[in-house]
Amino acid sequence: MNQSDSNTLSESPKLLTQIGVQGSGARAHEELFAYWASRRASGRLPSRAGIHPEHFKRHLPTVSLIDVGRDPRAYRLRLAGTGLYSVYGREITGRSLEEIYNSTAAEYWRTELDRVVEDRRPAVGVHNLAWRGAPHLSILWIRFPLASNGSDVDMILGYDALIGQAAENSVSGIRAA
Repeated sequence: MNQSDSNTLSESPKLLTQIGVQGSGARAHEELFAYWASRRASGRLPSRAGIHPEHFKRHLPTVSLIDVGRDPRAYRLRLAGTGLYSVYGREITGRSLEEIYNSTAAEYWRTELDRVVEDRRPAVGVHNLAWRGAPHLSILWIRFPLASNGSDVDMILGYDALIGQAAENSVSGIRAA
């Protein structure tokens, strides 16, 4: 996997604990990584046709598929699970990075997705939602390269786990008399 902590999720429970990841989010990443790895054949990347959503139904609400455009490289959300609506506050299916994020967040995602495409390896990370006015929330994300021809990444499979304290459960600092 990519990212500054190049360990697989199962090898880095201490890191996950340090960033406050709930067990279910980390388990989902491990399950999806194992599924993606099982779809590889002879070192070739799996294709979208080789990924069967019925094998990971419970994760579908926060799964995404990202089309990778060429010349110039561009990213567009082909599919965004229904659970992502609450994270982004609107439908993001069919939108480009620039249509979803502010310029700083779009550049973050472009860098991370470029790495997945160039390295042809999954990447994992944590992204804070402060850009959306929710600094108390982050997403633990994982992105998997897919390639129709087994080599050239033309789509990215994503999964996001929301971590942090939801606004409605946060302490306001006001106490009853």
